[in-house]
Amino acid sequence: MTETANGKTRGGLLGRVAGIVLVLIALGILLSLGTWQVQRLHWKEGLLAEIEERRHAPPADLAAIEALASAGEDVDYRAVRVTGTYLNNKERHFFATYEGRTGYYVYTPLQLADGELLLVNRGFVSFERKEPEMRKQGQLTGEQTVTGLARAKLLEKPSWAVPDNDVAKNIFYWKDLDVMASSVGLDPAKVVPFFVDADATPHDGGMPIGGVTQFDLPNSHLQYAATWYGLAAALAVISGMFIFRRKP
Repeated sequence: MTETANGKTRGGLLGRVAGIVLVLIALGILLSLGTWQVQRLHWKEGLLAEIEERRHAPPADLAAIEALASAGEDVDYRAVRVTGTYLNNKERHFFATYEGRTGYYVYTPLQLADGELLLVNRGFVSFERKEPEMRKQGQLTGEQTVTGLARAKLLEKPSWAVPDNDVAKNIFYWKDLDVMASSVGLDPAKVVPFFVDADATPHDGGMPIGGVTQFDLPNSHLQYAATWYGLAAALAVISGMFIFRRKP
């Protein structure tokens, strides 16, 4: 009877120690996740502040933005001004929504004086006005000065859920700069390696409607951190009550 009692006592002690170890491991994981979300929060806040500063800075010449891109710097959302002539017969259409309407962003090559070619997101056109002949006034001719924001090219499709681009129908579901350019015969050696989103400066044609750049970047890291830390606190309380409870 004594040996049995001692065995039960040792077994109970070992079980309690194992439970404590498992709880400590779980707490470590939860606290690590919470701390990681705090770090992500600081990173996101810094990114948002940097974007805000970039978009309100005086527009730089395209050459300055190109130099940054060549040096491996991030050019996203940098204000830029460029002058050239639109190649209206080579526009590409990106499926999009704007103020609740379905339609397309019109990407038109802008040919610069030195022969470079820049794909400009001129803005939104409604679904029924996709074809250029439905918005002839918006087909700007002659030399044009465009002010807007540089947008970095995507290296791959953002997600498996995004449909593949339908090049034959000129409908792009993700902004593949290289394919947009090659599908209309642009010389890849002359294509600027980023886009420019035109601002909302009005023009006589009305469409495309410029200024469609989105800045609503999600920032839920504080809520995530609170969730992980809250779970850690709840686990600590419940585990403490369970492990250290005393039998009558």
